[in-house]
Parts: sequence; structure tokens; C-alpha cells
Amino acid sequence: MLTALGLLCLLFAVTFLLGSVPWGVVISRLVYHKDIRDEGSGNIGTTNAMRALGKKGGAAVFVLDFGKGLLSGALALAAAAFLASDNAATGLPHVTPLLMMAGLDKADAVTSAAHLARAVSMAVAFAGCTWGHIFSPWLGFKGGKGIAVAVGALFFVFSPAGALLEIALFAVIVLATRYVSAGSLAAAVACPFFALYYYWGDWPCWAIITAVALTVVWAHRGNIDRLRHGTERRIGAKKAQAAEEGARS
Repeated sequence: MLTALGLLCLLFAVTFLLGSVPWGVVISRLVYHKDIRDEGSGNIGTTNAMRALGKKGGAAVFVLDFGKGLLSGALALAAAAFLASDNAATGLPHVTPLLMMAGLDKADAVTSAAHLARAVSMAVAFAGCTWGHIFSPWLGFKGGKGIAVAVGALFFVFSPAGALLEIALFAVIVLATRYVSAGSLAAAVACPFFALYYYWGDWPCWAIITAVALTVVWAHRGNIDRLRHGTERRIGAKKAQAAEEGARS
């Protein structure tokens, strides 16, 4: 039988591989017979797909990348249910004894173990799918910028309400600035603060979620530099503009 740590490692590996599927490259090659990396910003995500492949191609890339995040969240939920049921059924689980050593009685330890199993599973899957997308082994550990896949996962990690608030923040910033990258960065920066609400007291989980958010910010480093220098491409800008905006993905 898998230990809790073994199951979490397996969850990370599976979600990493799931996140690593570069749908932008797959669709551009199989359907459009070109490589999205050779056009526009060269990014494999939604924004560049819209420019390089058109609205239908861009929408397909978004749906599939978003779907990777949703599926990763569902896998985390399944892993958490397995861990929680094991704790509840035996009373001699992988996590409960540690909680009992910390001073909880058996009943409280079982309840807390179920909560902890869900929190850790969600954080691990969120990290796996987002990092897999950003560091895809199929593309030499390069990839997209993690927005679409991360938001898909957040429907499980933060609940639908939290994910929709992240999307609303993204939309407001994009409408106000006409910079997709600004909206993406705002959503990434807000992520640790949402995590404080949803994972207060579960500090290892909060740290994992924050590390993922910082990785997404790092993936936008080129966009940040262009925003600073005023050369970032706005929505609706002509192709002749000096610098291409990095893609949201």
C-alpha cells in the first residue's frame, strides 16, 4: 500500500506530466501545420495562440490548458478522499498518529487528518500541473506562463468562488490597461493572499501555493521588463509595435 508521502509524490508526478502537455504546440502542428513558437511572442499559451492561430485555435488552446488544471484538481480531490478514508477507517493512518502526538485526541486527529489530506493534495496538484506547464520536459523544460492551467486548478484549490474572483481581478486589470500580462501578473500576485484565506494555519500548503505564484511571476519576467520600458503590446495593438507581449497561458 502506498504511504501518504508516496501517494503525494505520485500525485505530483501525474499532474506534472499532465500539465506538461504543450497543447499550443500540438494544435499548431497537427491542425495548422506550423509551430506556434515560430510566430508572435513564441509563447505556447492562449494570447499568442490567438494571434498565431486565430480565435478558434486560441480558444482551443485555452480550453485544453484550462482543462489540464481542472483535471489536476479533480485528481487531487480523489487523492485526498483516499487518504481521508484510510485515516477514518483504520485510526492507524499515515497522518493521524502524528496529530495525536501533537496533542489531539483520536477523533479530532482523524478529522484534522482529513482536512490536512485535502489541503496538501490540492497544493501538490496545483504545483505539479502549473510547474509542468511552465517547465515542460517535452520542450526542453520550457513552456507557457501558467495562467490558464493555474486558474483551472484554482477551481478546486480555492473553490469556484475564489477562482472566479481571480478571473474577475484579471479581467478588471486587462480592461483598465489593455495589457493581458498586467492582468496575469495581478492574478498571480493576488494568489498568496487568497491562499491566506483558504489555507490559514496550513502554512506548508500556503508556502507551496505562494511558490507557484512566484514562479508564474518569474515566467512573466520579459513582460515585466517591457511594461517597465513601455514596449509591452496592448490588446488591439498593431503587429508593427516594437515588442510582442508574452502570452498568457
